[in-house]
Amino acid sequence: MRMRRHSNHDESSTGIDLAPMLDFVTNLLIFFIITAVFVKESGLEVNRPTSFEQPDDSDIQSIQIQILENGEIWVDNRAVDIQAVRANVERMSAVSPESGVLILAQDRAPTGTLVEVVDQVHLGGINNITFSTTQ
Repeated sequence: MRMRRHSNHDESSTGIDLAPMLDFVTNLLIFFIITAVFVKESGLEVNRPTSFEQPDDSDIQSIQIQILENGEIWVDNRAVDIQAVRANVERMSAVSPESGVLILAQDRAPTGTLVEVVDQVHLGGINNITFSTTQ
């Protein structure tokens, strides 16, 4: 009589137990979620003027630059590109060297465009800049 050998191993128990790995991944996920809450980015809050002020007689000789909501830039009542702001400021400054610049920005004008215009005015040689908003 032949004896058969019975194996104690079931077919289902031959796989790798993934429970410890899942616990480890869950702990890592919880750690990253908790630490991500404490990471804060620094920012700068900009408060623009809210009222429109009419320029007085001393600002009549100022070079007016308007910035519209859609990002258009107007110098001397004509639309210009950001690269043309410096040339216009230099040209107008040569005519009247004591003049300053009045930047009229609409309420929702892009802040990046405003900063670029200020940079171009500084490169044009004028440091006397006045800011105002339009309604």
